[in-house]
Amino acid sequence: MEAEKMELKLYNTMTQQKEVLVPINPGKIGLYVCGITAYDFSHIGHARAAVSFDVLYRYLKHLGYEVNFVRNFTDVDDKIIKRANENGENPLDLSNRFCEEYLVDMGALQCLLPTHQPRVSDHMDHIVKMIETIIEKDCGYVVEGDVFFSVDKSPNYGKLSGQMLEHTRAGERVAVDSRKRNPADFALWKAAKPDEPSWESPWGPGRPGWHIECSAMSAHYLSPRFDIHGGGADLKFPHHENEIAQTCAACEDGGVNYWLHNGHVTINNEKMAKSKKNFKTIREITASYHPLALRHFLMSAQYRSPLSFSESQLESSSEALYYVYQTLQDLDDGLLPYREAMSEDGGKAEPTAEAIDIINNLKSEFEAKMLDDLNTAHILTGAYQDALKFINASLGKLKKMQKRQRMSLLVSLIEIEKAAREVLDVLGLLTTLSYADILKEMKQKTLTRAGLGEEDISRLVEERIMARKNKEFERSDAIRAELTIKGIALMDIGKETVWRPCFPSQANSSN
Repeated sequence: MEAEKMELKLYNTMTQQKEVLVPINPGKIGLYVCGITAYDFSHIGHARAAVSFDVLYRYLKHLGYEVNFVRNFTDVDDKIIKRANENGENPLDLSNRFCEEYLVDMGALQCLLPTHQPRVSDHMDHIVKMIETIIEKDCGYVVEGDVFFSVDKSPNYGKLSGQMLEHTRAGERVAVDSRKRNPADFALWKAAKPDEPSWESPWGPGRPGWHIECSAMSAHYLSPRFDIHGGGADLKFPHHENEIAQTCAACEDGGVNYWLHNGHVTINNEKMAKSKKNFKTIREITASYHPLALRHFLMSAQYRSPLSFSESQLESSSEALYYVYQTLQDLDDGLLPYREAMSEDGGKAEPTAEAIDIINNLKSEFEAKMLDDLNTAHILTGAYQDALKFINASLGKLKKMQKRQRMSLLVSLIEIEKAAREVLDVLGLLTTLSYADILKEMKQKTLTRAGLGEEDISRLVEERIMARKNKEFERSDAIRAELTIKGIALMDIGKETVWRPCFPSQANSSN
Protein backbone atom coordinates (compact mmCIF):
# COMPACT_ATOMS: atom_id res chain seq x y z
CA MET A 1 0.00 0.00 0.00
CA GLU A 2 1.43 3.40 -0.97
CA ALA A 3 1.31 6.02 1.77
CA GLU A 4 0.78 8.88 -0.68
CA LYS A 5 -2.55 7.42 -1.84
CA MET A 6 -3.94 7.03 1.67
CA GLU A 7 -4.64 10.31 3.46
CA LEU A 8 -4.21 9.75 7.17
CA LYS A 9 -5.86 12.44 9.28
CA LEU A 10 -4.54 13.02 12.78
CA TYR A 11 -5.82 15.39 15.46
CA ASN A 12 -3.11 17.98 16.06
CA THR A 13 -3.30 19.33 19.62
CA MET A 14 -1.44 22.45 18.52
CA THR A 15 -4.07 23.47 15.97
CA GLN A 16 -6.98 21.67 17.68
CA GLN A 17 -8.16 20.08 14.45
CA LYS A 18 -7.67 17.01 12.31
CA GLU A 19 -5.02 17.46 9.65
CA VAL A 20 -3.80 15.30 6.78
CA LEU A 21 -0.40 13.86 7.63
CA VAL A 22 2.19 15.37 5.29
CA PRO A 23 5.69 14.16 6.24
CA ILE A 24 8.69 16.48 6.16
CA ASN A 25 10.53 13.90 4.03
CA PRO A 26 8.21 12.02 1.62
CA GLY A 27 7.75 8.40 2.62
CA LYS A 28 9.49 8.85 5.98
CA ILE A 29 8.16 9.70 9.45
CA GLY A 30 10.02 10.86 12.55
CA LEU A 31 8.02 9.88 15.66
CA TYR A 32 8.96 10.67 19.27
CA VAL A 33 6.88 9.46 22.23
CA CYS A 34 7.49 10.26 25.88
CA GLY A 35 8.15 7.07 27.79
CA ILE A 36 7.96 6.15 31.45
CA THR A 37 9.77 7.38 34.52
CA ALA A 38 11.20 4.05 35.63
CA TYR A 39 10.73 3.64 39.39
CA ASP A 40 7.92 1.07 39.65
CA PHE A 41 5.88 -1.41 37.64
CA SER A 42 3.85 0.33 34.96
CA HIS A 43 0.09 0.67 35.27
CA ILE A 44 -2.55 0.42 32.56
CA GLY A 45 -2.50 4.19 32.06
CA HIS A 46 1.07 3.71 30.82
CA ALA A 47 -0.15 0.76 28.77
CA ARG A 48 -2.79 2.96 27.10
CA ALA A 49 -0.13 5.38 25.89
CA ALA A 50 2.14 2.56 24.72
CA VAL A 51 -0.63 0.73 22.84
CA SER A 52 -2.02 3.94 21.32
CA PHE A 53 1.30 4.87 19.76
CA ASP A 54 2.13 1.28 18.88
CA VAL A 55 -1.08 1.29 16.80
CA LEU A 56 0.09 4.52 15.13
CA TYR A 57 3.54 2.99 14.49
CA ARG A 58 2.04 -0.19 13.04
CA TYR A 59 -0.44 1.69 10.88
CA LEU A 60 2.19 4.04 9.49
CA LYS A 61 4.27 0.99 8.52
CA HIS A 62 1.12 -0.60 7.04
CA LEU A 63 0.69 2.50 4.88
CA GLY A 64 4.23 2.06 3.61
CA TYR A 65 6.09 4.69 5.62
CA GLU A 66 9.64 4.22 6.85
CA VAL A 67 9.27 5.17 10.52
CA ASN A 68 12.03 6.27 12.88
CA PHE A 69 10.28 5.71 16.22
CA VAL A 70 11.95 7.00 19.38
CA ARG A 71 10.56 6.36 22.88
CA ASN A 72 12.67 7.42 25.83
CA PHE A 73 13.19 6.13 29.35
CA THR A 74 13.50 8.69 32.15
CA ASP A 75 16.03 6.95 34.38
CA VAL A 76 17.19 10.05 36.31
CA ASP A 77 14.43 11.78 38.29
CA ASP A 78 13.31 12.91 41.75
CA LYS A 79 10.82 10.03 42.05
CA ILE A 80 13.51 7.49 41.17
CA ILE A 81 15.90 8.92 43.75
CA LYS A 82 13.20 8.98 46.44
CA ARG A 83 12.18 5.34 45.78
CA ALA A 84 15.82 4.20 45.63
CA ASN A 85 16.54 5.85 48.97
CA GLU A 86 13.50 4.14 50.47
CA ASN A 87 14.76 0.79 49.12
CA GLY A 88 18.40 1.44 50.02
CA GLU A 89 19.62 0.86 46.47
CA ASN A 90 21.44 2.76 43.75
CA PRO A 91 19.00 4.98 41.76
CA LEU A 92 20.35 3.87 38.38
CA ASP A 93 20.13 0.20 39.40
CA LEU A 94 16.49 0.72 40.37
CA SER A 95 15.59 2.55 37.16
CA ASN A 96 17.40 -0.03 35.02
CA ARG A 97 15.42 -2.79 36.71
CA PHE A 98 12.09 -1.13 35.96
CA CYS A 99 13.10 -0.25 32.39
CA GLU A 100 13.60 -3.98 31.83
CA GLU A 101 10.30 -4.84 33.55
CA TYR A 102 8.53 -2.33 31.30
CA LEU A 103 9.95 -4.06 28.22
CA VAL A 104 8.58 -7.38 29.51
CA ASP A 105 5.13 -5.77 29.78
CA MET A 106 5.43 -4.27 26.31
CA GLY A 107 6.33 -7.66 24.87
CA ALA A 108 3.27 -9.21 26.51
CA LEU A 109 1.07 -6.47 25.02
CA GLN A 110 2.54 -7.09 21.54
CA CYS A 111 4.00 -3.58 21.32
CA LEU A 112 6.73 -3.44 18.69
CA LEU A 113 10.14 -2.27 19.84
CA PRO A 114 10.81 1.35 18.83
CA THR A 115 13.74 2.11 16.55
CA HIS A 116 15.53 3.74 19.50
CA GLN A 117 14.94 3.62 23.27
CA PRO A 118 17.32 6.22 24.72
CA ARG A 119 17.90 6.71 28.43
CA VAL A 120 18.65 10.05 30.02
CA SER A 121 21.79 8.75 31.77
CA ASP A 122 23.34 7.89 28.38
CA HIS A 123 22.79 11.36 26.89
CA MET A 124 24.23 13.83 29.38
CA ASP A 125 26.60 15.29 26.76
CA HIS A 126 23.70 16.10 24.41
CA ILE A 127 21.67 17.59 27.27
CA VAL A 128 24.55 19.77 28.53
CA LYS A 129 25.31 20.96 25.00
CA MET A 130 21.69 22.01 24.42
CA ILE A 131 21.58 23.87 27.74
CA GLU A 132 24.80 25.69 26.80
CA THR A 133 23.19 26.79 23.52
CA ILE A 134 20.07 28.02 25.34
CA ILE A 135 22.24 30.09 27.72
CA GLU A 136 24.29 31.49 24.80
CA LYS A 137 21.05 32.65 23.18
CA ASP A 138 20.10 34.43 26.41
CA CYS A 139 17.12 32.16 27.05
CA GLY A 140 18.59 30.52 30.14
CA TYR A 141 20.45 31.74 33.23
CA VAL A 142 22.56 30.24 36.01
CA VAL A 143 21.84 30.66 39.72
CA GLU A 144 24.08 28.91 42.27
CA GLY A 145 24.72 25.89 40.05
CA ASP A 146 21.11 25.64 38.90
CA VAL A 147 20.12 26.62 35.37
CA PHE A 148 16.65 27.99 34.61
CA PHE A 149 14.85 28.61 31.35
CA SER A 150 13.49 32.13 30.97
CA VAL A 151 9.90 31.74 29.74
CA ASP A 152 9.71 35.49 29.01
CA LYS A 153 12.08 34.81 26.08
CA SER A 154 9.57 32.37 24.54
CA PRO A 155 6.93 34.49 22.74
CA ASN A 156 4.63 31.56 21.97
CA TYR A 157 4.80 29.94 25.41
CA GLY A 158 1.44 28.37 26.24
CA LYS A 159 0.24 27.95 22.67
CA LEU A 160 0.03 24.14 22.85
CA SER A 161 -1.83 23.87 26.15
CA GLY A 162 -3.59 27.22 26.25
CA GLN A 163 -1.86 27.75 29.60
CA MET A 164 -0.74 31.38 29.36
CA LEU A 165 2.04 32.88 31.47
CA GLU A 166 -0.36 34.88 33.59
CA HIS A 167 -1.86 31.55 34.73
CA THR A 168 1.44 30.08 35.89
CA ARG A 169 2.32 32.47 38.69
CA ALA A 170 3.89 31.41 41.96
CA GLY A 171 1.87 29.16 44.21
CA GLU A 172 -0.33 27.85 41.40
CA ARG A 173 1.45 25.37 39.15
CA VAL A 174 5.09 25.88 40.11
CA ALA A 175 6.92 25.99 43.41
CA VAL A 176 7.93 29.41 44.69
CA ASP A 177 11.66 30.07 44.18
CA SER A 178 12.80 33.65 44.78
CA ARG A 179 15.89 33.08 42.65
CA LYS A 180 13.80 32.83 39.48
CA ARG A 181 13.35 35.91 37.29
CA ASN A 182 9.79 34.74 36.57
CA PRO A 183 7.95 32.27 38.83
CA ALA A 184 7.07 30.21 35.74
CA ASP A 185 10.74 29.68 34.79
CA PHE A 186 11.71 26.02 34.98
CA ALA A 187 14.87 24.04 35.68
CA LEU A 188 17.17 22.96 32.88
CA TRP A 189 19.87 21.74 35.27
CA LYS A 190 19.72 21.01 38.99
CA ALA A 191 22.79 21.47 41.22
CA ALA A 192 23.88 18.28 42.96
CA LYS A 193 22.54 17.48 46.40
CA PRO A 194 24.19 15.09 48.88
CA ASP A 195 23.67 11.38 48.16
CA GLU A 196 22.15 12.00 44.72
CA PRO A 197 23.56 10.84 41.36
CA SER A 198 25.26 13.70 39.54
CA TRP A 199 27.22 14.47 36.39
CA GLU A 200 29.80 17.14 35.65
CA SER A 201 28.74 20.27 33.79
CA PRO A 202 30.02 23.84 33.15
CA TRP A 203 27.81 24.94 36.09
CA GLY A 204 29.09 22.32 38.51
CA PRO A 205 27.96 18.77 39.28
CA GLY A 206 24.24 18.10 38.95
CA ARG A 207 21.56 16.45 36.86
CA PRO A 208 19.10 17.59 34.20
CA GLY A 209 15.62 18.92 34.79
CA TRP A 210 12.83 16.71 33.53
CA HIS A 211 11.87 18.61 30.37
CA ILE A 212 15.26 19.11 28.71
CA GLU A 213 15.86 15.38 28.24
CA CYS A 214 13.19 14.96 25.57
CA SER A 215 14.27 18.06 23.65
CA ALA A 216 17.88 16.85 23.57
CA MET A 217 17.13 13.23 22.69
CA SER A 218 14.50 13.97 20.04
CA ALA A 219 16.90 16.42 18.36
CA HIS A 220 19.68 13.83 18.49
CA TYR A 221 17.76 10.83 17.13
CA LEU A 222 15.44 12.66 14.74
CA SER A 223 16.30 16.33 14.21
CA PRO A 224 15.30 19.61 15.89
CA ARG A 225 12.22 19.56 13.62
CA PHE A 226 10.37 16.30 13.11
CA ASP A 227 6.92 14.99 12.19
CA ILE A 228 5.04 13.64 15.22
CA HIS A 229 5.43 13.98 18.99
CA GLY A 230 3.16 11.90 21.20
CA GLY A 231 2.36 11.41 24.86
CA GLY A 232 -0.38 11.35 27.45
CA ALA A 233 -2.80 14.27 27.74
CA ASP A 234 -1.33 15.14 31.15
CA LEU A 235 2.00 15.97 29.47
CA LYS A 236 0.67 18.91 27.45
CA PHE A 237 1.49 21.23 30.34
CA PRO A 238 4.09 21.73 31.55
CA HIS A 239 6.23 19.03 29.91
CA HIS A 240 5.44 19.47 26.23
CA GLU A 241 5.00 23.22 26.55
CA ASN A 242 8.48 23.43 28.03
CA GLU A 243 9.89 21.11 25.38
CA ILE A 244 8.68 23.47 22.66
CA ALA A 245 10.20 26.49 24.40
CA GLN A 246 13.58 24.79 24.88
CA THR A 247 13.87 23.28 21.42
CA CYS A 248 12.88 26.49 19.65
CA ALA A 249 15.32 28.48 21.81
CA ALA A 250 18.22 26.13 21.03
CA CYS A 251 17.40 25.56 17.35
CA GLU A 252 15.96 28.22 15.05
CA ASP A 253 14.26 25.63 12.86
CA GLY A 254 13.19 23.44 15.80
CA GLY A 255 9.63 22.25 16.29
CA VAL A 256 7.09 19.49 15.77
CA ASN A 257 4.51 19.39 12.98
CA TYR A 258 1.89 17.21 14.74
CA TRP A 259 1.30 16.92 18.48
CA LEU A 260 -0.73 13.84 19.49
CA HIS A 261 -2.07 13.12 22.98
CA ASN A 262 -3.84 10.01 24.23
CA GLY A 263 -6.67 10.19 26.76
CA HIS A 264 -6.43 8.96 30.34
CA VAL A 265 -7.59 5.66 31.74
CA THR A 266 -10.05 6.46 34.51
CA ILE A 267 -11.23 4.41 37.46
CA ASN A 268 -14.30 5.53 39.40
CA ASN A 269 -14.33 8.70 37.25
CA GLU A 270 -10.80 9.68 38.33
CA LYS A 271 -7.61 9.57 36.27
CA MET A 272 -5.64 6.44 37.09
CA ALA A 273 -2.33 7.55 38.62
CA LYS A 274 0.26 6.34 41.10
CA SER A 275 -0.04 9.62 43.00
CA LYS A 276 -3.73 8.85 43.61
CA LYS A 277 -2.97 5.22 44.52
CA ASN A 278 -5.90 4.13 42.36
CA PHE A 279 -3.92 2.31 39.69
CA LYS A 280 -3.84 -1.25 38.38
CA THR A 281 -0.47 -2.46 37.15
CA ILE A 282 -0.14 -4.24 33.82
CA ARG A 283 1.17 -7.30 35.68
CA GLU A 284 -1.80 -7.27 38.02
CA ILE A 285 -4.21 -7.39 35.08
CA THR A 286 -2.31 -9.91 32.94
CA ALA A 287 -2.07 -12.31 35.88
CA SER A 288 -5.76 -13.09 35.32
CA TYR A 289 -6.55 -11.74 31.83
CA HIS A 290 -4.78 -12.52 28.59
CA PRO A 291 -2.51 -9.62 27.54
CA LEU A 292 -4.34 -9.48 24.18
CA ALA A 293 -7.61 -8.94 26.04
CA LEU A 294 -6.01 -5.99 27.84
CA ARG A 295 -4.72 -4.64 24.53
CA HIS A 296 -8.18 -5.02 22.97
CA PHE A 297 -9.70 -3.15 25.93
CA LEU A 298 -7.15 -0.33 25.61
CA MET A 299 -8.17 0.11 21.96
CA SER A 300 -11.90 -0.11 22.64
CA ALA A 301 -12.19 3.70 22.62
CA GLN A 302 -10.59 6.13 20.18
CA TYR A 303 -7.13 6.94 21.57
CA ARG A 304 -7.93 10.59 22.44
CA SER A 305 -11.02 9.68 24.48
CA PRO A 306 -10.92 8.86 28.18
CA LEU A 307 -11.24 5.14 28.83
CA SER A 308 -13.10 3.94 31.91
CA PHE A 309 -11.58 0.83 33.46
CA SER A 310 -13.80 -1.99 34.67
CA GLU A 311 -13.47 -5.75 34.87
CA SER A 312 -16.67 -6.15 32.87
CA GLN A 313 -15.01 -4.29 29.99
CA LEU A 314 -12.04 -6.63 30.22
CA GLU A 315 -14.42 -9.60 30.19
CA SER A 316 -16.09 -8.21 27.06
CA SER A 317 -12.73 -7.80 25.35
CA SER A 318 -11.68 -11.29 26.36
CA GLU A 319 -14.91 -12.81 25.05
CA ALA A 320 -14.71 -10.87 21.77
CA LEU A 321 -11.16 -12.05 21.11
CA TYR A 322 -11.94 -15.63 22.07
CA TYR A 323 -14.70 -15.67 19.46
CA VAL A 324 -12.32 -14.33 16.80
CA TYR A 325 -9.65 -16.92 17.52
CA GLN A 326 -12.12 -19.79 17.94
CA THR A 327 -13.59 -18.96 14.54
CA LEU A 328 -10.15 -18.89 12.92
CA GLN A 329 -9.24 -22.17 14.65
CA ASP A 330 -12.49 -23.75 13.42
CA LEU A 331 -11.56 -22.56 9.93
CA ASP A 332 -8.10 -24.11 10.25
CA ASP A 333 -9.65 -27.39 11.33
CA GLY A 334 -12.33 -27.21 8.63
CA LEU A 335 -9.79 -26.66 5.83
CA LEU A 336 -7.48 -29.47 6.94
CA PRO A 337 -9.16 -32.30 4.94
CA TYR A 338 -9.01 -30.20 1.75
CA ARG A 339 -5.44 -28.89 1.87
CA GLU A 340 -4.10 -31.50 -0.55
CA ALA A 341 -6.92 -30.95 -3.06
CA MET A 342 -6.36 -27.19 -2.88
CA SER A 343 -2.67 -27.68 -3.58
CA GLU A 344 -3.50 -29.84 -6.60
CA ASP A 345 -5.91 -27.19 -7.86
CA GLY A 346 -2.93 -24.84 -8.24
CA GLY A 347 -4.86 -21.62 -7.73
CA LYS A 348 -7.33 -22.12 -10.59
CA ALA A 349 -10.42 -21.60 -8.43
CA GLU A 350 -11.62 -18.04 -7.79
CA PRO A 351 -13.33 -16.68 -4.66
CA THR A 352 -17.09 -16.14 -4.87
CA ALA A 353 -18.58 -12.71 -5.53
CA GLU A 354 -20.05 -12.75 -2.00
CA ALA A 355 -16.63 -13.43 -0.51
CA ILE A 356 -15.02 -10.63 -2.55
CA ASP A 357 -17.67 -8.22 -1.29
CA ILE A 358 -17.04 -9.32 2.32
CA ILE A 359 -13.28 -8.84 1.93
CA ASN A 360 -13.67 -5.44 0.26
CA ASN A 361 -16.10 -4.29 2.95
CA LEU A 362 -13.81 -5.51 5.72
CA LYS A 363 -10.79 -3.71 4.29
CA SER A 364 -12.56 -0.49 3.35
CA GLU A 365 -14.28 -0.19 6.74
CA PHE A 366 -11.02 -0.82 8.56
CA GLU A 367 -9.07 1.71 6.49
CA ALA A 368 -11.82 4.31 6.80
CA LYS A 369 -11.73 4.05 10.59
CA MET A 370 -7.94 4.08 10.84
CA LEU A 371 -7.45 6.95 8.38
CA ASP A 372 -9.84 9.01 10.53
CA ASP A 373 -7.44 9.67 13.42
CA LEU A 374 -6.90 5.98 14.23
CA ASN A 375 -10.47 5.32 15.32
CA THR A 376 -10.18 1.89 16.92
CA ALA A 377 -13.48 2.25 18.81
CA HIS A 378 -15.70 -0.79 18.24
CA ILE A 379 -12.82 -2.70 16.70
CA LEU A 380 -13.48 -6.08 15.13
CA THR A 381 -17.17 -5.28 14.73
CA GLY A 382 -19.29 -4.48 11.68
CA ALA A 383 -17.73 -5.86 8.51
CA TYR A 384 -15.22 -7.87 10.54
CA GLN A 385 -18.04 -9.71 12.28
CA ASP A 386 -19.69 -10.29 8.89
CA ALA A 387 -16.50 -12.03 7.77
CA LEU A 388 -16.48 -14.27 10.85
CA LYS A 389 -20.15 -15.12 10.38
CA PHE A 390 -19.46 -16.09 6.76
CA ILE A 391 -16.69 -18.42 7.93
CA ASN A 392 -18.92 -20.09 10.52
CA ALA A 393 -21.84 -20.42 8.10
CA SER A 394 -19.64 -21.87 5.34
CA LEU A 395 -17.80 -24.59 7.25
CA GLY A 396 -20.89 -26.77 7.58
CA LYS A 397 -21.57 -26.57 3.85
CA LEU A 398 -18.24 -27.88 2.55
CA LYS A 399 -19.00 -31.61 2.75
CA LYS A 400 -22.32 -31.22 0.92
CA MET A 401 -20.94 -29.29 -2.08
CA GLN A 402 -19.85 -30.37 -5.54
CA LYS A 403 -16.06 -30.34 -6.05
CA ARG A 404 -15.94 -27.18 -8.22
CA GLN A 405 -18.25 -25.21 -5.92
CA ARG A 406 -16.36 -26.44 -2.89
CA MET A 407 -13.03 -25.33 -4.30
CA SER A 408 -14.37 -21.83 -4.91
CA LEU A 409 -15.65 -21.65 -1.33
CA LEU A 410 -12.33 -22.95 0.04
CA VAL A 411 -10.45 -20.21 -1.82
CA SER A 412 -12.99 -17.69 -0.52
CA LEU A 413 -12.39 -18.80 3.08
CA ILE A 414 -8.62 -18.61 2.70
CA GLU A 415 -8.80 -15.08 1.27
CA ILE A 416 -11.15 -13.96 4.04
CA GLU A 417 -8.77 -15.41 6.64
CA LYS A 418 -5.88 -13.43 5.08
CA ALA A 419 -7.87 -10.21 5.29
CA ALA A 420 -8.92 -10.96 8.88
CA ARG A 421 -5.32 -11.72 9.89
CA GLU A 422 -4.05 -8.52 8.30
CA VAL A 423 -6.41 -6.44 10.43
CA LEU A 424 -5.36 -8.33 13.55
CA ASP A 425 -1.72 -7.78 12.67
CA VAL A 426 -2.06 -4.02 12.17
CA LEU A 427 -3.93 -3.78 15.48
CA GLY A 428 -1.25 -5.82 17.23
CA LEU A 429 -3.71 -8.61 18.09
CA LEU A 430 -1.82 -11.34 16.26
CA THR A 431 1.02 -13.26 17.89
CA THR A 432 3.50 -15.84 16.63
CA LEU A 433 1.50 -18.54 18.45
CA SER A 434 -1.04 -20.76 16.72
CA TYR A 435 -4.74 -20.07 17.17
CA ALA A 436 -4.95 -23.21 19.31
CA ASP A 437 -2.18 -22.01 21.64
CA ILE A 438 -3.77 -18.58 22.08
CA LEU A 439 -7.12 -20.21 22.88
CA LYS A 440 -5.39 -22.48 25.39
CA GLU A 441 -3.80 -19.46 27.08
CA MET A 442 -7.11 -17.62 27.21
CA LYS A 443 -8.84 -20.65 28.76
CA GLN A 444 -6.13 -20.86 31.40
CA LYS A 445 -6.68 -17.21 32.33
CA THR A 446 -10.40 -17.93 32.61
CA LEU A 447 -9.68 -20.75 35.05
CA THR A 448 -7.43 -18.43 37.05
CA ARG A 449 -10.23 -15.85 37.36
CA ALA A 450 -12.68 -18.59 38.31
CA GLY A 451 -10.33 -20.04 40.91
CA LEU A 452 -10.61 -23.47 39.30
CA GLY A 453 -8.36 -26.02 37.64
CA GLU A 454 -9.00 -28.34 34.70
CA GLU A 455 -9.53 -31.18 37.17
CA ASP A 456 -12.29 -29.17 38.87
CA ILE A 457 -14.05 -28.69 35.54
CA SER A 458 -13.72 -32.40 34.72
CA ARG A 459 -15.18 -33.32 38.11
CA LEU A 460 -18.16 -30.96 37.69
CA VAL A 461 -18.77 -32.19 34.14
CA GLU A 462 -18.82 -35.79 35.40
CA GLU A 463 -21.14 -34.81 38.23
CA ARG A 464 -23.46 -33.13 35.72
CA ILE A 465 -23.43 -36.17 33.43
CA MET A 466 -24.39 -38.40 36.35
CA ALA A 467 -27.12 -35.96 37.44
CA ARG A 468 -28.63 -36.02 33.95
CA LYS A 469 -28.34 -39.80 33.80
CA ASN A 470 -30.24 -39.99 37.10
CA LYS A 471 -32.75 -37.40 35.81
CA GLU A 472 -31.65 -34.94 38.50
CA PHE A 473 -32.11 -32.08 36.07
CA GLU A 474 -32.26 -29.41 38.76
CA ARG A 475 -28.75 -30.36 39.91
CA SER A 476 -27.55 -30.57 36.31
CA ASP A 477 -28.83 -27.06 35.59
CA ALA A 478 -27.37 -25.75 38.85
CA ILE A 479 -23.86 -26.97 37.92
CA ARG A 480 -24.07 -25.26 34.54
CA ALA A 481 -25.38 -22.04 36.16
CA GLU A 482 -22.65 -22.07 38.84
CA LEU A 483 -19.97 -22.30 36.17
CA THR A 484 -21.58 -19.63 34.00
CA ILE A 485 -21.39 -17.23 36.97
CA LYS A 486 -17.64 -17.92 36.97
CA GLY A 487 -17.33 -17.23 33.23
CA ILE A 488 -17.32 -20.86 32.07
CA ALA A 489 -19.90 -22.14 29.58
CA LEU A 490 -20.58 -25.87 29.24
CA MET A 491 -21.63 -27.05 25.78
CA ASP A 492 -22.93 -30.46 24.84
CA ILE A 493 -21.57 -31.45 21.43
CA GLY A 494 -22.84 -34.88 20.45
CA LYS A 495 -22.00 -37.18 23.37
CA GLU A 496 -19.19 -34.94 24.59
CA THR A 497 -19.34 -31.96 26.96
CA VAL A 498 -16.76 -29.21 26.36
CA TRP A 499 -16.27 -25.81 27.93
CA ARG A 500 -15.26 -22.39 26.74
CA PRO A 501 -14.93 -18.96 28.36
CA CYS A 502 -18.02 -16.76 28.43
CA PHE A 503 -19.09 -13.45 29.92
CA PRO A 504 -19.81 -14.24 33.61
CA SER A 505 -23.52 -14.18 34.39
CA GLN A 506 -24.67 -12.55 37.61
CA ALA A 507 -26.15 -14.58 40.43
CA ASN A 508 -27.52 -11.37 41.89
CA SER A 509 -27.10 -7.62 41.51
CA SER A 510 -24.28 -7.46 44.08
CA ASN A 511 -21.97 -9.53 41.85
